[in-house]
Amino acid sequence: MLFNSIQFIIFFPVVTTLYFLFRPRYRWLMLLLASCYFYMVFVPVYILVILAIIGLDYFSGILIGKSTGNRRKLYFISSLILNILILTFFKYYNFLNENIAFILKWFGINDHLPFLNIIIPLGLSFQIFQAISYLIEVYRGKQKAEKKFGVFMLYQMIYPRLIAGPIERPQNLLPQLTLPHKFDFNQLAAGLQLMAWGFFKKLVIADRLGQMVNNVYDFPANFEGLSLVIATIFYSFQIYLDFSGYTDIALGAAEVMGFRLTSNFNRPYLSRSVAEFWQRWHITFSGWLRDYLYLPIAYSASRKLRQDNYYGIRSDYFIYIYAVLITFLICGLWHGSGWNFVIWGGMHGIFLILAILTRKPKSRMYRKMGVNKKSWSFNAFQTVVTFCLISLAWVFFRASTLSDAVYIIRHMFIGIPGNIRDIWHHPDMLKYIVALDSPRNFIITLVILSVYIFIETRQKSWDIREMLRQTPVLKRYCIYYVFILVFIFFGVFDSARQFIYFQF
Repeated sequence: MLFNSIQFIIFFPVVTTLYFLFRPRYRWLMLLLASCYFYMVFVPVYILVILAIIGLDYFSGILIGKSTGNRRKLYFISSLILNILILTFFKYYNFLNENIAFILKWFGINDHLPFLNIIIPLGLSFQIFQAISYLIEVYRGKQKAEKKFGVFMLYQMIYPRLIAGPIERPQNLLPQLTLPHKFDFNQLAAGLQLMAWGFFKKLVIADRLGQMVNNVYDFPANFEGLSLVIATIFYSFQIYLDFSGYTDIALGAAEVMGFRLTSNFNRPYLSRSVAEFWQRWHITFSGWLRDYLYLPIAYSASRKLRQDNYYGIRSDYFIYIYAVLITFLICGLWHGSGWNFVIWGGMHGIFLILAILTRKPKSRMYRKMGVNKKSWSFNAFQTVVTFCLISLAWVFFRASTLSDAVYIIRHMFIGIPGNIRDIWHHPDMLKYIVALDSPRNFIITLVILSVYIFIETRQKSWDIREMLRQTPVLKRYCIYYVFILVFIFFGVFDSARQFIYFQF
């Protein structure tokens, strides 16, 4: 079920009302059944895949928790392999088959496994990664295996985070599932405000930007220069507002019932480095990569080097480069079964590696130039450079094919004036705008996006929900009224557009 659908408009108030009408001891069951229905609206049969994964991980957790020594390790590794095999079959089978067939062709072998016409179950990657998180925490002894099968099912199935996260650690979510949450009007208001903000991000900004981005990225060979640059910048904001909008709706829907899910975004485009970007972007996923992939790889590599009696400054760099590259190549592959996603992940890995390797030379250069690294202008410069690097990488993420991405990179700077002040007065500027959409829609979208960026930059000092709570009732409802009018007049309601991260 899409959050931005008529079905959800009915589903949400009904489920929330029933949740508080049921006795606390039965609420988990009602919410679990509602979550199953929420998932089955997409492709009903795939609920069987999710239930199979849940059953596998429930019993694996029990066995890991009860066992010790090599047997405990065997249960843990076996459960990880089975989860990864399920993900690989549904998400990567055709990709692997295609690449194996390509390699075999070099040796004159034309036989290969048949390609499968299967649809990836929605949210499968998020389900598998949350399940792996649970298994690792149980194996490490940081979380006791959940004995109640129904509660464990709800941990994996609770509808706000079911399709696209956040990826919750068991320590955060499992204890909340059996708490007797009480209805609280302030909690209801805060949750609805967050949901409204998420819908605004999605329907008023992200989907408007998406229309223009699609006009260019669906047929990139028809464009060059500023059209490609503007479409790329717009996509950077589209994917952020689309995904963070989904997260706001998910967190708000959970908050209304008393659940506190983990925040997934912290103004990522204000980051001053790619490393900082990954501390602010998709926080639960980047934390997963750090704790369950990067750190174990780095630790394993360092232990190997110590055994070989080689451990020094150069080996520190080697360990970092090795661990970062593997982590971000897997990160890219997790997002999609295509080489463009692998390249996207690899680019982020290279950005991080170059940042470390050039840290000392850059510091010496800044000192010689007399640069004040704490100044507003230097911080702004770092933010702009980081945004440009992130946007450049998004080209490979958004492009339909690898060849399209290469075309866009090669042609996006053709015909752009050398002086940025001359861009708006460029004789073909109207042509670039019309290529994206009508001038009217372009200007409206630009104004709305600018207002949003202003609000985003002020959120460090503003707590909008707290400000609304302290605002007099009449003034507060006037703000709500204006917000609804903007939503109605400028939202994109021609069709229910799927959230971008639903495909992962």
